[in-house]
Amino acid sequence: MMNIALPSIKPANPNFSSGPCAKRPGWTPAALADAPLGRSHRAKIGKSKLAEAIDLTREVLQVPADYRIGIVPASDTGAVEMALWSLLGARPVDMLAWESFGSGWVTDVVKQLKLADARVMEAGYGELPNLADVNFDHDVVFTWNGTTSGVRVPNADWIAADRAGLTICDATSAAFAQDLDFAKLDVVTFSWQKVLGGEGAHGVIILSPRAVERLESYVPAWPMPKIFRLTKGGKLIEGIFRGETINTPSMLCVEDYLDALKWSKSLGGLTALCARADANVAVLTKWVEETSWVDFLAVDAATRSNTSVCLKIVDPAIAALDDKAQAAFAKAMVAALDAQGVAYDIGAYRDAPSGLRIWAGATVETADLEALVPWLNWAFETAKAELATA
Repeated sequence: MMNIALPSIKPANPNFSSGPCAKRPGWTPAALADAPLGRSHRAKIGKSKLAEAIDLTREVLQVPADYRIGIVPASDTGAVEMALWSLLGARPVDMLAWESFGSGWVTDVVKQLKLADARVMEAGYGELPNLADVNFDHDVVFTWNGTTSGVRVPNADWIAADRAGLTICDATSAAFAQDLDFAKLDVVTFSWQKVLGGEGAHGVIILSPRAVERLESYVPAWPMPKIFRLTKGGKLIEGIFRGETINTPSMLCVEDYLDALKWSKSLGGLTALCARADANVAVLTKWVEETSWVDFLAVDAATRSNTSVCLKIVDPAIAALDDKAQAAFAKAMVAALDAQGVAYDIGAYRDAPSGLRIWAGATVETADLEALVPWLNWAFETAKAELATA
């Protein structure tokens, strides 16, 4: 077997997982020392921590003052499900899907809620549906940034300002790294385990005044699980948006989120976070442009994610293999990098085309990506040499 020389420098932090993502630079468990462990989240100290998390979310994300922000169970999935079950059914809905999570929301709406007037607009991995075809007299459900495809909407210009329906946006890999135009969004959801590198299990839901109006004027036809209930007696449960959570949150995770928010604020807030992600993806873009065996899964440069960077192997010899063999080749690369302690958890998502997925969000240091790319070349050459001798 050919002996491929190892690069001389390793990333200082090999964590490039797309969720949970790398902790912010300099993080240690000492950052959690002020967590009110063993205390009730309904005690004064618990409620004050949750309210502070909501206030800092508003400040860093630049959420309008008249939008409500709530911390909810079950990560981004729980927040999206809460929106779908609580808001849909009042009018037809356009479901946009171009990767696995968006496809999951289609399944929920079509097969679980069984909405007969749901119009599904799909595109394959690497592309977007035709956004010009969306009907804004309908409600619209979409992911801002497709975590498993590396494809994002380029902006919110395609969303009608005078829309009659609601826009429900899964923004979990976009929030804190991309500029969300809240004027065009009625529901925004995310998990802090993504761009801010927080711990899992908690979601955030942001509601526009139009979304609140829908909640208070419309009752869905189906039974509503307690964990999804945002209203009582036809009125919004305002406590949820002051930190009075539906179920028991982890105060340790909340403390970790507060630490990440304060770090974000110290950098300069949203502008600085977006700039860090943009600088990170620029490293990978330059490398892809200089490297013949790899390309972005996203077809259009204007829709390429600056967080979940999805890559496909385009070397002719590998591309000629069947799907199973291509997947095995990519897994061999991932395993080699893991064994060297260079990059962890960078395989493509299980439902996506085979390849690599490298997180480039704001908690990742640009220098670590610069150190990573020679190792990606090493892993490719090593796996190809092993294939040739198999």
